[in-house]
Amino acid sequence: LQFNDSNGVLHYFVAAALFNKMTKLTTHLFSSSLVLSLGSVAAFQATTSSFNTLSIPQRGGATTMAIHSTNDAASSDTTTTTTSISSLSSQEILDQYDTFLLDMWGVMHNGSEPYEGVLEAVKELKRVGKKMIILSNSSKRRENSHKMLGKLGFDINDFDNIITSGDVSHALLQNNAHTLGCQNWDTLTTLVEQKSTNVFVFGSGDEDESYCTSAGWTLTSIEEADLILARGTFTINDGSTVVHKKDDEMEYWRVMEQSMMVAAEKKLPMLVSNPDKVRPDEGLPPMPGAIGDTYERFVWTTHCAPVGDMTEEKARDYVKRIGKPFQEVFDIALQDSDPSRAIMIGDALETDVTGATNAGVGSLWVVQDGIHAEDVTKTSAEGVIAGFNGNEFTYAYGKKVMPNYVTEHFRW
Repeated sequence: LQFNDSNGVLHYFVAAALFNKMTKLTTHLFSSSLVLSLGSVAAFQATTSSFNTLSIPQRGGATTMAIHSTNDAASSDTTTTTTSISSLSSQEILDQYDTFLLDMWGVMHNGSEPYEGVLEAVKELKRVGKKMIILSNSSKRRENSHKMLGKLGFDINDFDNIITSGDVSHALLQNNAHTLGCQNWDTLTTLVEQKSTNVFVFGSGDEDESYCTSAGWTLTSIEEADLILARGTFTINDGSTVVHKKDDEMEYWRVMEQSMMVAAEKKLPMLVSNPDKVRPDEGLPPMPGAIGDTYERFVWTTHCAPVGDMTEEKARDYVKRIGKPFQEVFDIALQDSDPSRAIMIGDALETDVTGATNAGVGSLWVVQDGIHAEDVTKTSAEGVIAGFNGNEFTYAYGKKVMPNYVTEHFRW
Protein backbone atom coordinates (compact mmCIF):
# COMPACT_ATOMS: atom_id res chain seq x y z
CA LEU A 1 0.00 0.00 0.00
CA GLN A 2 1.24 3.49 -0.84
CA PHE A 3 -0.04 6.68 0.78
CA ASN A 4 0.67 10.17 -0.55
CA ASP A 5 -1.36 12.40 1.75
CA SER A 6 -1.29 13.57 5.37
CA ASN A 7 -3.90 10.99 6.33
CA GLY A 8 -1.72 8.15 5.13
CA VAL A 9 -1.17 6.69 8.59
CA LEU A 10 -4.88 6.75 9.34
CA HIS A 11 -5.59 5.14 6.00
CA TYR A 12 -3.04 2.45 6.79
CA PHE A 13 -4.73 1.50 10.04
CA VAL A 14 -8.13 1.50 8.37
CA ALA A 15 -6.69 -0.77 5.70
CA ALA A 16 -5.10 -2.94 8.39
CA ALA A 17 -8.43 -3.27 10.17
CA LEU A 18 -10.15 -4.18 6.93
CA PHE A 19 -7.42 -6.69 6.18
CA ASN A 20 -7.94 -8.26 9.59
CA LYS A 21 -11.62 -8.64 8.84
CA MET A 22 -10.80 -10.05 5.44
CA THR A 23 -8.47 -12.52 7.14
CA LYS A 24 -11.38 -13.74 9.23
CA LEU A 25 -13.57 -13.81 6.15
CA THR A 26 -10.92 -15.85 4.39
CA THR A 27 -11.29 -18.57 6.99
CA HIS A 28 -15.02 -18.55 6.43
CA LEU A 29 -14.46 -18.97 2.73
CA PHE A 30 -12.33 -22.01 3.47
CA SER A 31 -15.50 -23.93 4.32
CA SER A 32 -16.43 -23.76 0.66
CA SER A 33 -12.86 -24.67 -0.24
CA LEU A 34 -13.08 -27.65 2.09
CA VAL A 35 -16.14 -28.98 0.33
CA LEU A 36 -14.98 -28.20 -3.19
CA SER A 37 -11.37 -29.19 -2.67
CA LEU A 38 -12.09 -32.47 -0.96
CA GLY A 39 -14.52 -33.24 -3.73
CA SER A 40 -12.07 -32.43 -6.52
CA VAL A 41 -8.70 -32.97 -4.88
CA ALA A 42 -7.84 -35.34 -7.71
CA ALA A 43 -7.09 -32.28 -9.80
CA PHE A 44 -4.23 -31.43 -7.46
CA GLN A 45 -2.76 -34.84 -6.82
CA ALA A 46 -3.01 -36.15 -10.36
CA THR A 47 -2.12 -33.20 -12.55
CA THR A 48 -0.53 -30.93 -9.93
CA SER A 49 -1.20 -28.04 -12.22
CA SER A 50 -3.13 -25.75 -9.89
CA PHE A 51 -3.18 -24.92 -6.18
CA ASN A 52 -5.80 -26.61 -4.06
CA THR A 53 -6.26 -25.63 -0.41
CA LEU A 54 -6.82 -29.24 0.58
CA SER A 55 -4.15 -30.48 -1.41
CA ILE A 56 -4.88 -31.20 -2.67
CA PRO A 57 6.87 -46.44 -19.74
CA GLN A 58 6.76 -48.90 -21.95
CA ARG A 59 7.25 -52.58 -21.06
CA GLY A 60 10.19 -54.57 -22.30
CA GLY A 61 13.88 -54.27 -21.59
CA ALA A 62 15.41 -51.54 -19.49
CA THR A 63 15.29 -48.21 -21.26
CA THR A 64 15.85 -44.62 -20.23
CA MET A 65 13.78 -41.50 -20.55
CA ALA A 66 15.28 -38.04 -20.44
CA ILE A 67 13.33 -35.66 -18.25
CA HIS A 68 14.09 -31.96 -18.45
CA SER A 69 13.66 -29.99 -15.27
CA THR A 70 14.51 -26.56 -13.96
CA ASN A 71 15.73 -26.52 -10.38
CA ASP A 72 15.01 -22.84 -9.82
CA ALA A 73 14.16 -19.69 -11.68
CA ALA A 74 17.80 -18.73 -12.12
CA SER A 75 19.08 -22.07 -13.31
CA SER A 76 19.25 -23.45 -16.80
CA ASP A 77 17.45 -26.60 -17.84
CA THR A 78 19.05 -29.79 -16.64
CA THR A 79 18.41 -33.31 -17.82
CA THR A 80 17.81 -36.17 -15.41
CA THR A 81 17.71 -39.73 -16.66
CA THR A 82 15.17 -42.15 -15.21
CA THR A 83 15.55 -45.79 -16.14
CA SER A 84 12.47 -47.74 -17.17
CA ILE A 85 12.46 -51.41 -16.16
CA SER A 86 9.99 -54.12 -17.07
CA SER A 87 10.05 -55.94 -13.72
CA LEU A 88 11.75 -56.34 -10.36
CA SER A 89 13.83 -59.20 -11.74
CA SER A 90 15.96 -56.57 -13.49
CA GLN A 91 19.55 -57.47 -12.68
CA GLU A 92 20.39 -53.80 -12.26
CA ILE A 93 17.90 -53.53 -9.39
CA LEU A 94 18.91 -56.81 -7.76
CA ASP A 95 22.62 -55.99 -7.91
CA GLN A 96 22.27 -52.47 -6.57
CA TYR A 97 19.77 -52.84 -3.71
CA ASP A 98 19.46 -55.06 -0.63
CA THR A 99 16.62 -53.30 1.22
CA PHE A 100 13.24 -52.79 -0.44
CA LEU A 101 10.88 -50.28 1.17
CA LEU A 102 7.37 -51.07 -0.02
CA ASP A 103 4.28 -48.91 -0.18
CA MET A 104 1.06 -50.87 0.29
CA TRP A 105 -2.03 -49.27 -1.22
CA GLY A 106 -1.46 -48.45 -4.89
CA VAL A 107 1.55 -50.77 -5.23
CA MET A 108 0.73 -54.07 -3.52
CA HIS A 109 -3.07 -53.89 -3.53
CA ASN A 110 -6.02 -51.69 -4.49
CA GLY A 111 -7.78 -51.81 -1.14
CA SER A 112 -9.67 -55.02 -1.81
CA GLU A 113 -7.30 -57.39 -3.63
CA PRO A 114 -3.62 -57.67 -4.51
CA TYR A 115 -2.53 -56.50 -7.93
CA GLU A 116 -1.64 -59.16 -10.44
CA GLY A 117 1.81 -60.64 -9.85
CA VAL A 118 2.46 -58.94 -6.50
CA LEU A 119 2.25 -62.08 -4.35
CA GLU A 120 4.81 -63.74 -6.60
CA ALA A 121 7.07 -60.68 -6.57
CA VAL A 122 7.19 -60.67 -2.76
CA LYS A 123 8.04 -64.37 -2.65
CA GLU A 124 10.77 -63.96 -5.24
CA LEU A 125 12.35 -61.03 -3.43
CA LYS A 126 12.30 -63.12 -0.27
CA ARG A 127 13.83 -66.07 -2.12
CA VAL A 128 16.79 -64.03 -3.36
CA GLY A 129 17.45 -62.73 0.15
CA LYS A 130 16.19 -59.17 -0.06
CA LYS A 131 15.06 -57.32 3.07
CA MET A 132 11.48 -56.04 2.69
CA ILE A 133 10.05 -53.32 4.92
CA ILE A 134 6.54 -51.99 4.45
CA LEU A 135 6.11 -48.24 4.89
CA SER A 136 2.40 -47.50 5.16
CA ASN A 137 0.84 -44.10 5.73
CA SER A 138 -2.14 -45.76 7.39
CA SER A 139 -3.22 -43.90 10.53
CA LYS A 140 -4.01 -47.24 12.20
CA ARG A 141 -1.73 -49.45 14.26
CA ARG A 142 0.40 -52.09 12.58
CA GLU A 143 -1.89 -54.90 13.75
CA ASN A 144 -4.48 -53.65 11.27
CA SER A 145 -1.94 -53.95 8.45
CA HIS A 146 -1.11 -57.48 9.58
CA LYS A 147 -4.77 -58.44 9.31
CA MET A 148 -5.22 -56.80 5.90
CA LEU A 149 -2.12 -58.41 4.45
CA GLY A 150 -3.25 -61.81 5.72
CA LYS A 151 -6.69 -61.40 4.14
CA LEU A 152 -5.08 -60.45 0.84
CA GLY A 153 -2.97 -63.61 0.81
CA PHE A 154 0.40 -62.27 1.94
CA ASP A 155 2.59 -64.00 4.51
CA ILE A 156 3.56 -61.30 7.01
CA ASN A 157 6.66 -63.31 7.88
CA ASP A 158 8.05 -62.39 4.47
CA PHE A 159 8.46 -58.81 5.69
CA ASP A 160 11.27 -57.73 8.01
CA ASN A 161 9.21 -54.88 9.42
CA ILE A 162 5.84 -53.22 8.94
CA ILE A 163 5.85 -49.54 9.84
CA THR A 164 2.63 -47.53 9.89
CA SER A 165 2.18 -43.82 10.44
CA GLY A 166 -0.44 -44.68 13.04
CA ASP A 167 2.04 -46.69 15.10
CA VAL A 168 4.68 -43.98 15.00
CA SER A 169 2.12 -41.28 15.86
CA HIS A 170 0.87 -43.38 18.77
CA ALA A 171 4.44 -43.53 20.09
CA LEU A 172 4.83 -39.77 19.69
CA LEU A 173 1.66 -39.23 21.70
CA GLN A 174 3.35 -41.13 24.53
CA ASN A 175 6.65 -39.30 24.03
CA ASN A 176 8.51 -42.55 23.43
CA ALA A 177 9.07 -42.55 19.66
CA HIS A 178 12.78 -42.93 20.36
CA THR A 179 12.08 -46.56 21.25
CA LEU A 180 11.10 -47.11 17.61
CA GLY A 181 14.18 -45.39 16.24
CA CYS A 182 13.10 -41.81 15.54
CA GLN A 183 12.95 -38.50 17.39
CA ASN A 184 10.03 -37.28 19.46
CA TRP A 185 8.25 -34.04 18.56
CA ASP A 186 9.36 -31.35 21.01
CA THR A 187 5.89 -29.84 21.07
CA LEU A 188 4.34 -33.12 22.18
CA THR A 189 7.16 -33.74 24.64
CA THR A 190 6.31 -30.47 26.38
CA LEU A 191 2.59 -31.23 26.44
CA VAL A 192 3.09 -34.72 27.85
CA GLU A 193 5.54 -33.52 30.50
CA GLN A 194 3.06 -30.81 31.52
CA LYS A 195 0.24 -33.39 31.53
CA SER A 196 -1.59 -31.19 29.00
CA THR A 197 -3.08 -34.17 27.21
CA ASN A 198 -6.52 -33.13 25.96
CA VAL A 199 -7.08 -33.87 22.28
CA PHE A 200 -9.67 -32.97 19.65
CA VAL A 201 -9.95 -35.51 16.85
CA PHE A 202 -10.67 -35.45 13.14
CA GLY A 203 -11.22 -39.17 12.95
CA SER A 204 -11.72 -42.22 10.82
CA GLY A 205 -14.63 -43.41 12.94
CA ASP A 206 -12.67 -46.58 13.67
CA GLU A 207 -11.43 -46.78 17.27
CA ASP A 208 -10.48 -43.10 17.41
CA GLU A 209 -11.18 -42.85 21.13
CA SER A 210 -9.33 -46.02 22.13
CA TYR A 211 -6.38 -44.96 19.96
CA CYS A 212 -6.07 -41.74 21.97
CA THR A 213 -6.86 -43.04 25.45
CA SER A 214 -4.41 -45.94 25.08
CA ALA A 215 -1.71 -43.32 24.52
CA GLY A 216 -2.78 -41.38 27.61
CA TRP A 217 -4.88 -38.68 25.98
CA THR A 218 -8.45 -37.55 26.71
CA LEU A 219 -10.85 -36.49 23.96
CA THR A 220 -12.30 -33.05 24.56
CA SER A 221 -13.79 -29.96 22.90
CA ILE A 222 -11.73 -27.73 20.65
CA GLU A 223 -11.96 -24.98 23.30
CA GLU A 224 -10.32 -27.23 25.92
CA ALA A 225 -7.93 -29.07 23.62
CA ASP A 226 -4.14 -28.96 23.83
CA LEU A 227 -3.73 -30.78 20.51
CA ILE A 228 -5.62 -31.65 17.34
CA LEU A 229 -5.18 -35.15 15.96
CA ALA A 230 -6.02 -35.65 12.26
CA ARG A 231 -6.31 -39.38 11.60
CA GLY A 232 -9.32 -39.52 9.29
CA THR A 233 -11.81 -37.54 7.22
CA PHE A 234 -15.06 -39.18 8.29
CA THR A 235 -15.83 -38.00 11.83
CA ILE A 236 -15.18 -35.14 14.25
CA ASN A 237 -14.94 -36.28 17.87
CA ASP A 238 -14.77 -34.11 20.98
CA GLY A 239 -15.28 -36.92 23.46
CA SER A 240 -18.97 -36.28 23.98
CA THR A 241 -20.30 -35.73 20.46
CA VAL A 242 -19.31 -37.41 17.21
CA VAL A 243 -20.22 -35.70 13.95
CA HIS A 244 -20.37 -38.20 11.07
CA LYS A 245 -19.85 -36.89 7.55
CA LYS A 246 -22.02 -39.62 6.07
CA ASP A 247 -24.96 -38.61 8.31
CA ASP A 248 -24.88 -34.83 7.75
CA GLU A 249 -22.14 -33.65 5.43
CA MET A 250 -22.90 -29.93 5.70
CA GLU A 251 -22.86 -30.11 9.49
CA TYR A 252 -19.54 -31.91 9.27
CA TRP A 253 -18.04 -29.08 7.18
CA ARG A 254 -19.53 -26.44 9.46
CA VAL A 255 -18.03 -28.01 12.57
CA MET A 256 -14.70 -28.53 10.82
CA GLU A 257 -14.52 -24.88 9.76
CA GLN A 258 -15.54 -23.58 13.18
CA SER A 259 -13.08 -25.89 14.92
CA MET A 260 -10.21 -24.79 12.70
CA MET A 261 -11.01 -21.14 13.31
CA VAL A 262 -10.93 -21.61 17.09
CA ALA A 263 -7.79 -23.75 16.93
CA ALA A 264 -5.96 -21.34 14.63
CA GLU A 265 -6.72 -18.42 16.93
CA LYS A 266 -5.15 -20.38 19.81
CA LYS A 267 -2.30 -21.69 17.63
CA LEU A 268 -3.01 -25.24 18.69
CA PRO A 269 -0.57 -27.83 17.34
CA MET A 270 -1.89 -30.54 15.02
CA LEU A 271 -0.56 -34.07 14.63
CA VAL A 272 -1.39 -35.64 11.25
CA SER A 273 -1.11 -39.41 11.53
CA ASN A 274 -1.56 -39.97 7.79
CA PRO A 275 -0.02 -37.32 5.52
CA ASP A 276 -1.66 -38.70 2.35
CA LYS A 277 -3.87 -36.05 0.79
CA VAL A 278 -5.96 -38.47 -1.26
CA ARG A 279 -6.51 -42.22 -1.33
CA PRO A 280 -5.61 -44.11 -4.53
CA ASP A 281 -9.21 -45.25 -4.93
CA GLU A 282 -11.98 -44.34 -7.35
CA GLY A 283 -12.46 -40.58 -7.34
CA LEU A 284 -9.30 -40.11 -5.22
CA PRO A 285 -11.18 -39.36 -1.97
CA PRO A 286 -9.48 -37.07 0.60
CA MET A 287 -7.20 -38.12 3.41
CA PRO A 288 -5.89 -36.43 6.60
CA GLY A 289 -2.97 -34.76 4.85
CA ALA A 290 -5.52 -32.47 3.21
CA ILE A 291 -6.74 -31.42 6.66
CA GLY A 292 -3.17 -30.62 7.69
CA ASP A 293 -2.60 -28.41 4.65
CA THR A 294 -5.81 -26.52 5.26
CA TYR A 295 -5.11 -25.99 8.95
CA GLU A 296 -1.75 -24.47 8.06
CA ARG A 297 -3.62 -21.95 5.92
CA PHE A 298 -5.95 -21.15 8.82
CA VAL A 299 -3.01 -20.53 11.17
CA TRP A 300 -1.20 -18.42 8.61
CA THR A 301 -4.14 -16.25 7.55
CA THR A 302 -5.25 -15.72 11.15
CA HIS A 303 -1.87 -14.42 12.32
CA CYS A 304 -0.13 -13.00 9.22
CA ALA A 305 0.77 -9.33 8.71
CA PRO A 306 -0.42 -6.75 9.45
CA VAL A 307 -2.17 -8.35 12.46
CA GLY A 308 0.81 -10.60 13.21
CA ASP A 309 4.11 -11.91 11.90
CA MET A 310 3.08 -15.39 10.83
CA THR A 311 4.54 -16.66 7.58
CA GLU A 312 3.62 -19.71 5.54
CA GLU A 313 6.86 -21.37 6.63
CA LYS A 314 6.27 -20.65 10.33
CA ALA A 315 2.73 -22.00 10.07
CA ARG A 316 4.25 -25.40 9.22
CA ASP A 317 5.68 -25.56 12.74
CA TYR A 318 2.17 -26.05 14.07
CA VAL A 319 1.47 -29.14 11.95
CA LYS A 320 3.48 -32.32 12.45
CA ARG A 321 3.00 -34.95 9.76
CA ILE A 322 4.07 -38.52 10.42
CA GLY A 323 4.63 -40.84 7.48
CA LYS A 324 6.10 -40.62 3.99
CA PRO A 325 7.70 -38.36 2.81
CA PHE A 326 8.78 -37.24 6.28
CA GLN A 327 11.88 -38.27 8.14
CA GLU A 328 10.62 -40.32 11.07
CA VAL A 329 9.42 -43.40 9.20
CA PHE A 330 12.57 -43.54 7.09
CA ASP A 331 14.75 -43.25 10.20
CA ILE A 332 12.97 -46.28 11.66
CA ALA A 333 13.10 -48.27 8.43
CA LEU A 334 16.77 -47.63 7.72
CA GLN A 335 18.27 -47.92 11.20
CA ASP A 336 19.81 -51.31 10.34
CA SER A 337 20.32 -50.72 6.60
CA ASP A 338 22.70 -48.86 4.33
CA PRO A 339 20.61 -46.11 2.68
CA SER A 340 22.74 -46.30 -0.46
CA ARG A 341 21.62 -49.93 -0.83
CA ALA A 342 17.91 -49.23 -0.19
CA ILE A 343 15.13 -48.45 -2.67
CA MET A 344 11.59 -47.15 -2.10
CA ILE A 345 8.91 -48.67 -4.32
CA GLY A 346 5.78 -46.52 -4.50
CA ASP A 347 3.08 -45.07 -6.70
CA ALA A 348 2.92 -41.50 -5.34
CA LEU A 349 5.38 -38.80 -6.33
CA GLU A 350 4.44 -36.62 -3.37
CA THR A 351 4.98 -39.21 -0.65
CA ASP A 352 6.97 -42.18 -1.95
CA VAL A 353 9.36 -40.58 -4.45
CA THR A 354 9.76 -37.34 -2.50
CA GLY A 355 10.38 -39.33 0.68
CA ALA A 356 13.01 -41.45 -1.04
CA THR A 357 14.72 -38.32 -2.35
CA ASN A 358 14.79 -36.72 1.10
CA ALA A 359 16.05 -39.92 2.76
CA GLY A 360 18.82 -40.45 0.21
CA VAL A 361 17.55 -43.82 -1.01
CA GLY A 362 16.72 -45.00 -4.50
CA SER A 363 13.19 -44.84 -5.87
CA LEU A 364 11.14 -47.04 -8.18
CA TRP A 365 7.94 -45.38 -9.34
CA VAL A 366 4.99 -47.66 -10.19
CA VAL A 367 2.93 -45.89 -12.86
CA GLN A 368 0.15 -48.18 -14.09
CA ASP A 369 -1.32 -48.89 -10.64
CA GLY A 370 -2.13 -46.40 -7.92
CA ILE A 371 -2.64 -42.70 -7.77
CA HIS A 372 -1.07 -41.48 -11.02
CA ALA A 373 -2.11 -44.36 -13.27
CA GLU A 374 -4.94 -42.57 -15.06
CA ASP A 375 -2.89 -39.45 -15.76
CA VAL A 376 0.14 -41.42 -16.94
CA THR A 377 -2.13 -43.26 -19.35
CA LYS A 378 -3.67 -40.01 -20.60
CA THR A 379 -0.38 -38.15 -20.95
CA SER A 380 2.94 -39.77 -20.06
CA ALA A 381 5.15 -40.49 -17.07
CA GLU A 382 7.35 -37.58 -18.12
CA GLY A 383 4.36 -35.26 -18.27
CA VAL A 384 3.13 -36.20 -14.80
CA ILE A 385 6.59 -35.67 -13.31
CA ALA A 386 6.90 -32.30 -15.02
CA GLY A 387 3.48 -31.29 -13.74
CA PHE A 388 4.37 -32.30 -10.20
CA ASN A 389 7.67 -30.46 -10.26
CA GLY A 390 5.94 -27.39 -11.61
CA ASN A 391 3.75 -27.13 -8.52
CA GLU A 392 5.23 -25.57 -5.39
CA PHE A 393 2.31 -26.63 -3.17
CA THR A 394 3.52 -30.17 -2.50
CA TYR A 395 5.51 -31.85 0.24
CA ALA A 396 8.57 -31.38 -1.96
CA TYR A 397 8.27 -27.66 -1.10
CA GLY A 398 9.75 -26.58 -4.41
CA LYS A 399 12.43 -29.26 -4.62
CA LYS A 400 12.49 -31.07 -7.95
CA VAL A 401 12.12 -34.82 -7.53
CA MET A 402 12.90 -37.54 -10.06
CA PRO A 403 12.50 -41.30 -9.59
CA ASN A 404 15.59 -43.35 -10.31
CA TYR A 405 13.49 -46.04 -11.95
CA VAL A 406 10.01 -46.39 -13.35
CA THR A 407 7.97 -49.53 -13.99
CA GLU A 408 4.39 -50.30 -14.93
CA HIS A 409 3.59 -52.68 -12.08
CA PHE A 410 5.13 -54.24 -8.99
CA ARG A 411 5.89 -57.61 -10.62
CA TRP A 412 8.73 -60.08 -10.83
